[in-house]
Amino acid sequence: MSVDITLAEELLPGYSIKRGSIKDRAMLLRFMHLTYQDMFPTQDFSHLAHTVEQYLSDNTPLWWVEEEDNQRRGQGNKDEDISSNLPLSRSSTVLVGCLWMGNAIDQVTGDRHAHIFLLYVVPEYRRRGIGTALMHYAEAWAKNRGDRQIGLQVFPSNQAALNLYNQLGYQTQSFWMLKPLYPQA
Repeated sequence: MSVDITLAEELLPGYSIKRGSIKDRAMLLRFMHLTYQDMFPTQDFSHLAHTVEQYLSDNTPLWWVEEEDNQRRGQGNKDEDISSNLPLSRSSTVLVGCLWMGNAIDQVTGDRHAHIFLLYVVPEYRRRGIGTALMHYAEAWAKNRGDRQIGLQVFPSNQAALNLYNQLGYQTQSFWMLKPLYPQA
């Protein structure tokens, strides 16, 4: 049975998912910086602009997770504007997560399959099921277009992500190995 996920707007109660566009380059870049700065806080990630420019297209869909303003009003100190710490707040919504999908080729079978370029949830919104819901959304999108598998890259030091992916049935298929050719400065 084919599921048209373009009709699903509610990701979880209180959160909706909206399709982004190639006009969202700056916001995607901001979310990518947040993602990598979580793991490598002192690193310069200015090169990510080239990645977004090269790979964001109509063939690599982007979705944003929004939370309605009325969900935030009851949280925290009333004098504190929690939206100032978030990547984007609008008059009625706050972006709290992002999913960017792409394509990969299985080098063994030659089949095209979905690849998760980016899955990010703002730290204040983690452990609420948003990441799991986004993974299910990604899988539904991939199944809907006929993919037989889905892939992603994760750093071995990102234990929270590894736990999530393992719980969802993802398995290591290969290792990405690097050798520095020049001494680190």
